Amino acid sequence: MAIVPDTSDWTWVLERPCPDCGFRANAVAFDDLPRLIRENAAAWGAVLVRADAAVRPNDHTWSPLEYAAHVRDVCRLFEERLHLVLTEDDPLLANWDQDATAIAERYDLQVPETVGSELAAAAASVAERFAKVAVDARQRTARRSDGPSFTAATLGAYFLHDIVHHRHDVGAD
Repeated sequence: MAIVPDTSDWTWVLERPCPDCGFRANAVAFDDLPRLIRENAAAWGAVLVRADAAVRPNDHTWSPLEYAAHVRDVCRLFEERLHLVLTEDDPLLANWDQDATAIAERYDLQVPETVGSELAAAAASVAERFAKVAVDARQRTARRSDGPSFTAATLGAYFLHDIVHHRHDVGAD
């Protein structure tokens, strides 16, 4: 089954609550990011042991396994992006096609136990990176290739929404 690519610009979640998952970016303290990232990662273990973890619920929705693989890769990507924000002046963040990655990396055929351990490691690593951001570096900026600008702080909130929203997608709230 083919998934229709999501081409939405989700940066609006930085300005208003997400009606689907309830995430409120303005309610997230930067210092809480590491803990919240780790808590999110911990929830995926129960998702990946489900008997239907690799089953898509319909022809336009990823399976829980695919969502978990995506969350793992989002953790890796945002660790790279945060590194750029902290080491370069206003870097341009390259576009990432999540749907092309899902197909190329065959998210649908990955081993749930492997994805779970890789997701936990990637989340721990990006959580540690956010934990080390100095207060005076939280306003450093970056631009996404399609236009939106971020600070290290808003990048963290935007990233957290992504992984929280996907946990909601698989019913692991």
